[in-house]
Amino acid sequence: MRAPFSNPGQGSGIHDPRDGNGTNPLIRRLEHFGALTAEDRAILSEFCADPFAVGARTEIAQDGARPTGAFVLLDGMACRSKLRADGTRQILAYLVPGDFCDLDGALLDRRDHAIAALSSCRVARIGFDAIRDLTAARSALIPLMRRASLVDDAILREWLINLGSRSAIERIAHLFLELLMRLRAVGLARADGYDLPASQVDLADSTGLSTVHVNRTLQELKRRGLIEMRSRILQIRNVPGLTSLSGFDPRYLAPGPTVGR
Repeated sequence: MRAPFSNPGQGSGIHDPRDGNGTNPLIRRLEHFGALTAEDRAILSEFCADPFAVGARTEIAQDGARPTGAFVLLDGMACRSKLRADGTRQILAYLVPGDFCDLDGALLDRRDHAIAALSSCRVARIGFDAIRDLTAARSALIPLMRRASLVDDAILREWLINLGSRSAIERIAHLFLELLMRLRAVGLARADGYDLPASQVDLADSTGLSTVHVNRTLQELKRRGLIEMRSRILQIRNVPGLTSLSGFDPRYLAPGPTVGR
């Protein structure tokens, strides 16, 4: 039985809601869906002004807990997951900086999945009353936030296709390109590479494969000259080749930059 994450707990408060480029990743993400005014940016920055630290492999929100606010990931990588009674785990989605975690959680009596940090993370919590006040005062933000949620829904549908009809090598190739696209959108990809704190166990739990199959697939992608992975840094050596292999079409993540050349 796996115990991949420890119990949730807020670390020491930190006060720099910016990514490595000095820009709030939530603002960067929403700007892909429409223009933000200076006042919009100021309000969003204020919402993220007091993030807390979460250690790697630590739960941010527990499955079954009553939601008390929405979380925004500002740094690091997290995931949504379900743990079965026999200890097997299914990762449902990866979360990258700029992502809301359960923006509509106020409509739920309890969470139906856990949210956990894969790496050390910085997370901001926004109370549901504050979100209601924000959308009432800045109604132009509502369609941008809804479009962000629609992209999350589109990602879930692609993951269902991954599990249902793609081969092992297609599943992992598609996942790697999806993360590249999403991290590029918030300025956190370096050329065609990015930090990937997910272990081979995590990748297995994301793609419905065994860890042995994941390892063999990664070796095959490397043998073909498509990827290189060192110290949890993934470098995609041939984006067009990986795109052709997986059938990756970035339009489900649109609007945003296109993958490839």
